[in-house]
Amino acid sequence: MKIIILGAGQVGTSLANNLSIEANDITVVDVNAELLNQLQDRLDLRTVIGRGSHPEVLIRAGAEDADMVIAVTNSDETNIVACQVAYTLFHTPTKIARIRSQNYLFRPELFGTQAMPIDYIISPEQLVTDYVARLIQYPGAIQVVDFAGGMVRLVAVRAFEGSPLVGHELRALHEHFPNIKGRIAAIYRKGKSIHPGARTVVRADDEIFFIAAVEDISKMMGELRSKDRRTVKRIIIAGGGNIGRRLAKTLEKRYQVKLIDKNPHNTKQLSEELENTIVLLGNAADEELLIEENIDSTHIFCAVTNDDEANILSAMLAKRLGARKVMALINRTAYVDLVESSDIDIAISPQHATIGSLLAHVRRGDVVNVHSLRHGAAEAIEAVAHGDEISSHVVGRKIEEIRLPTGTTIGSIVRGDEVIVPHHDTMIKAEDHLVLFLVDKKAIPKVEALFQVGVTFV
Repeated sequence: MKIIILGAGQVGTSLANNLSIEANDITVVDVNAELLNQLQDRLDLRTVIGRGSHPEVLIRAGAEDADMVIAVTNSDETNIVACQVAYTLFHTPTKIARIRSQNYLFRPELFGTQAMPIDYIISPEQLVTDYVARLIQYPGAIQVVDFAGGMVRLVAVRAFEGSPLVGHELRALHEHFPNIKGRIAAIYRKGKSIHPGARTVVRADDEIFFIAAVEDISKMMGELRSKDRRTVKRIIIAGGGNIGRRLAKTLEKRYQVKLIDKNPHNTKQLSEELENTIVLLGNAADEELLIEENIDSTHIFCAVTNDDEANILSAMLAKRLGARKVMALINRTAYVDLVESSDIDIAISPQHATIGSLLAHVRRGDVVNVHSLRHGAAEAIEAVAHGDEISSHVVGRKIEEIRLPTGTTIGSIVRGDEVIVPHHDTMIKAEDHLVLFLVDKKAIPKVEALFQVGVTFV
């Protein structure tokens, strides 16, 4: 696939990293020659210096025969104009734009072939907000992602000593809950993947990924976590930017929320806009302020400013002052692993939250959802089975008959409104949605090929 990426920032770079190793023809456009040189030194791709919304620049990038333009610059207007130019001059089949401003997002009628010809809109801030809200909903989780319109979720947890399943074989899970619609998809022990079988014994500190129907997630977590299921009520958000504002709006109806921001003008606007959130003017890394706001009885502290260092420092301070769980938004990928080995419980990467939405439009076969896991090393996808026994590699076949790549697990099947836990003899039907976990994302081309329909299918 010939893809043009406009913008070599953090999102554009992450996308180029993912796509360049998957046999795609990638060209990256940016005004910053230094960023482009760094990309070209590391990856097999082309680069073009210039403004992505200019027709001449797009021509140099190969827009005349490109399959897709992905506009992820820091300017909404540049992204919008670039998609318009690609549509009008080059008839590019697929156009994706990163849109940050809510002034645009609240007006969906602006987008479409009759207005701004953008096929898909990506809003990193909204994706991060939704992701954090899910983590807060399941306070014992370290990652939560949605599939099948929210009917199924993949959850990552760290197994606690003393929890019901630790020290027991995985088959004990279904002995405890015979009708549970969930399955362990992957286990990581000391950073290494272990294939989960019925006789696999769960150990404390194992990082476990399971896929389950939404109504059964709490049961699954209860088997792997401690019996202490304290509810979350009090939340402090550090940072009143796009993410902090959206997060407060999302949470304030269910939780007691405080938001700290150091900009007087911004805090004034926030206090008028937010209904049930207490807005505080100050520095979230100010020890006296945190103590004054009862940080020791705060259930979740979430630092989401635009400054990585400020997020790290305030989250570490909050943890040491008694906050039960702390999260920090980290833009620099190199910081994520370092941070999660410290006092910070969860490092939130906007790139990993965003990249899945972009990859879902690039994957071959009918792949409708993609989520990047374990900092990009693994992946979970939702694919739809089409065709029949003749034209499809999966339809009309039992799970045991499908040649899945090593390290790939089918964790769940959604058939209409029904969530099915797959077994070796489960038969795949046309239009089934399959949720798969891939320990190694290098297996993606083989998985995509399984869901491509042969030429005999009409």
